[in-house]
Amino acid sequence: MEPAQKNDPELHKTPLWALHVSLGARMVPFAGYDMPVQYDGMGVLKEHIHTRTAAGLFDVSHMGQAVLSAENADPARALEKIVPGDIAGLKPGQMRYTLLLNDDGGIIDDLMVTRWDGNTLFLVVNAACKDKDFAYIRKAIGGETKLEYLADRALLALQGPKAEDVLKVFFPAVTDMVFMTAIKAEYKGHECFVSRSGYTGEDGFEISVPENFAEDFAKELLAQEGVKAIGLGARDSLRLEAGLCLYGHDLDDETTPVEAALKWTVPKRRREEGGFAGAEKILKQFKEGTSRLRVGIKPEGRAPIRENTELFAEDGAKVGVITSGGFGPTFDAPVAMGYVDAAHAKAGTKLHALLRGTKRPCEVAAMPFVPQSYKK
Repeated sequence: MEPAQKNDPELHKTPLWALHVSLGARMVPFAGYDMPVQYDGMGVLKEHIHTRTAAGLFDVSHMGQAVLSAENADPARALEKIVPGDIAGLKPGQMRYTLLLNDDGGIIDDLMVTRWDGNTLFLVVNAACKDKDFAYIRKAIGGETKLEYLADRALLALQGPKAEDVLKVFFPAVTDMVFMTAIKAEYKGHECFVSRSGYTGEDGFEISVPENFAEDFAKELLAQEGVKAIGLGARDSLRLEAGLCLYGHDLDDETTPVEAALKWTVPKRRREEGGFAGAEKILKQFKEGTSRLRVGIKPEGRAPIRENTELFAEDGAKVGVITSGGFGPTFDAPVAMGYVDAAHAKAGTKLHALLRGTKRPCEVAAMPFVPQSYKK
């Protein structure tokens, strides 16, 4: 990624942009926004390790936040037309990771859905996809449902083993929360949405706040012992060690949940009832399998294997491609994921990557590479 031009009119800025610059961030274009990739004085490696051992603060305000509501019905039933998750089964304060699907079973985006009450859902979608996502949702399940894009809110992620100790100073109720739950809470007169979730594999929280309060709140968090600002570089290495997908790389609209090794996102009720976009193809793959699968890849040696590197079997046949790759500081070795032919998807299968004309031995590996540390 090349550094963004600060006066580039095409790049959006989050409410924390000035704070990033003041902290010495190296800014890069990402999903249409000018975002911090790392900060002076630490760098990606130290930021990664700090998040795993203390608390890292991420600006994720570029993500799309929205409320889906219906006056006289449960919007979850409408949303279930285009996602395979059990949204109707969510109780107030529960949240779920699910997938936005097209009619061919391809993944339009992955998203988080939280139920506030019987008539209201809170959605968080990926930054690069939010415009198309919201247009698709409105078109596919319009009528009695209403989608409101919350353009006036920022989103911060506080991740790491010290996150609860830090956040309970502001929201004492977080000590009673477990992974994939959410609350509404007030701080200094501002309504905040707090979820126990994240994108690092660590325990932590995401906090939605009004954009006009975001910088002050971020500064208060950074003033707490053990909290450091963390950029996109470490965010990527953390999620890769945790085996978490990045949309547009590991997931796309031609890949199904079965191919993506996300069968768990289609629970028993939805498999039995069907009725969601692409259900016929997806449920057939449940029964008959699929020709390719997303797997973890562990290269030999210390050098990372990057995205788009081709993978070959021992007999020389091309069997797959890397979709995400880098060095895992906690794992202390290179880590990657990608898609391989189903016949070569078993953990331990020996492959090689062709890197600048040189064969690099690697093998299929179970994910996550680093154990996840969620509070269950």
